[in-house]
Amino acid sequence: MTMNAEVEKMLTDESRAYLKTQSFSMRIKKSIQRDLILYLMLLPMILWFLIFLYKPMTGMQLAFKQYSAWKGIEGSPWIGFDHFVTLLHSEQFLRAVRNTIVLSIYSLVFAFPVPILLALMINEIRSNNFRKSVQTILYLPHFISVVIVAGLVVTFLSPGTGVVNNILSAFGFERIYFLTLPEWFRTIYVGSNIWKEAGFDSIIYLAAIMGINPALYESAQVDGASRLQMITKITLPCILPTIAVLLVIRLGNILEVGFEYIILLYQPTTFETADVISTYIYRLGLQGARYDIATAAGIFNAVIALIVVLFANAMSRRITRTGVF
Repeated sequence: MTMNAEVEKMLTDESRAYLKTQSFSMRIKKSIQRDLILYLMLLPMILWFLIFLYKPMTGMQLAFKQYSAWKGIEGSPWIGFDHFVTLLHSEQFLRAVRNTIVLSIYSLVFAFPVPILLALMINEIRSNNFRKSVQTILYLPHFISVVIVAGLVVTFLSPGTGVVNNILSAFGFERIYFLTLPEWFRTIYVGSNIWKEAGFDSIIYLAAIMGINPALYESAQVDGASRLQMITKITLPCILPTIAVLLVIRLGNILEVGFEYIILLYQPTTFETADVISTYIYRLGLQGARYDIATAAGIFNAVIALIVVLFANAMSRRITRTGVF
């Protein structure tokens, strides 16, 4: 038995824990001394996170209190899960949850594949000038404000002077009040979002395609493979991990339908299909001053999103051996 083994045998559990703590603190100390400048550069970002992202999380206790503006958050009485029970018995909230899930599923089914298809098509363009022109046209809508996009949608779909209704009228069809009909809202929302974001989202898939080893394509050409066969047998399998990771991220936002664009488009007549959780929280919290119930709705939203992310990440790891964490 060596001397180190004898010393190790004589140590008690408390001694081992003490030495482990000392060793860890020494490593931290040496790391700070070695990279002091880097830690100082990191400090503003850490403070920003603590002040603007973590400190506001203390306000989540509002969801479990009967909030009174006179008593403040600390002085308001605790009421447990009463607000969550109220939400689950509210027809408007359940309608908002249903609309949020339906809109997210529509976006997942119709909008998620579009950037992949665009990336595959752009990758097949051989002329550099034409490719740059196509990319510029596709990326441009992403930089347009949602206010302007909503204005364009309202103008194009206007029942009196809108281009769409003018075309329908020219072919003998009746003019349609698209933005006042609940059955048209989801189509308008998903369609305009595809136009705005699909081109920019294709950048990630293009970057993944650019990382594929060219020798794979050269070998396939020697074997006589067609372009379609190279796409299905080489390109798509190689970018599958990227698709899986982005799908997990998208599933994590399945209950996060942005309220700005919807508020600009929806009307009381379209609440049946247009009202989502975020607009419900906006009306309840800011317009109705029910901050406690609005906070409970936000926590409900976050918990469901977390469960979906964990499930999607586990499925991704099982199927593609790739995940976000």
